[in-house]
Amino acid sequence: MTPFTYNSRAARIVFGPGSLERLGEELDELGIRRALVLSTPEQRFLADRVRKLAGERCLDIFDGAVMHVPAQIAQAGVDIARAREADGLIAAGGGSTLGLAKAIALETSLPIVAVPTTYAGSEVTPIYGMTSGNEKKTGKSYRVLPRTVIYDARLTLTLPAGLTATSGLNAIAHAAEGLYAQDANPVMSMFAEEGIRSLASALPSLRARPDDLDAREVAQYGAWLCGTVLGNVGMALHHKLCHTLGGSFNLPHAETHAVILPYAMAFNLPAAPEAASRLSRALDTRDPAASLHDLARRLDAPESLAALGLARGDLDHAAEVAMRAPYFNPRPLSYEAIRSLLQMAFDGVRPDQRSFNGV
Repeated sequence: MTPFTYNSRAARIVFGPGSLERLGEELDELGIRRALVLSTPEQRFLADRVRKLAGERCLDIFDGAVMHVPAQIAQAGVDIARAREADGLIAAGGGSTLGLAKAIALETSLPIVAVPTTYAGSEVTPIYGMTSGNEKKTGKSYRVLPRTVIYDARLTLTLPAGLTATSGLNAIAHAAEGLYAQDANPVMSMFAEEGIRSLASALPSLRARPDDLDAREVAQYGAWLCGTVLGNVGMALHHKLCHTLGGSFNLPHAETHAVILPYAMAFNLPAAPEAASRLSRALDTRDPAASLHDLARRLDAPESLAALGLARGDLDHAAEVAMRAPYFNPRPLSYEAIRSLLQMAFDGVRPDQRSFNGV
């Protein structure tokens, strides 16, 4: 067995339909008396519900969260939290809201209670990201790791089919890269395999029956496991490409992960046989990259970078940016290889294990 180091800073997980009703007691557990509730403008209705449940423990709502956490929005959140003397944050929503909460916590060290409504898994990671100009920068700090996560599957019942699919595929990407991370370990690999298996089984069921609460619970369980993997081990090529495409070209976060995932796996898995074996078991397939592409098609997720609005003329620049300060990767990188991968993702062709032979 490969030597490894394992370190865990687990959050408190409150899981089950109706668990949002326990918000007040969870705030009391953390000693939070002046919580600032965060949301996107579109989910103000949820923020209002959270504020009602929190009662006198809530001081205000800031519903300015947007995709990729622009630096000016993050600063506005910090300013409001300090001006109102908040002693905690409640992030009610998806990745944009969690991202804003983390940006505020990074500057203020305020504890976060996360109430996720998608399957991205950001709620259990110490990873943050902010966009300034045309560049998205990420980092890792345990100051931003939510202290408590409330998983209430009922909050996902109104999640649109498209976002259900793409946020679930986003979570799978977190775990898939964790299987060949530089600091991978058996515990996180076990989490990854189970998380991928859970999401891959739940997502098609939700496509057919969006009101299937049992399947939504399985998807949340999978998202928790996959997010935990991302929070405990490093990232590689897949995430570097997605950060590049999101920060430099403002492509939508979850959708970009969904598109890039099979191509990053097709490129890296030949150099990571143990990861390929676990991913094959989780997906019950001999060709994980092709299977992930087919799963995305079954879920009607976006088929290509072109479908997300990237211009063909942007591919060269995207490859150049992705090669700057590259993350660890199990397979050596080159501009030509990245450019080829991006071209395949732009065209949306079905990858397989031989897609990058000779690259």
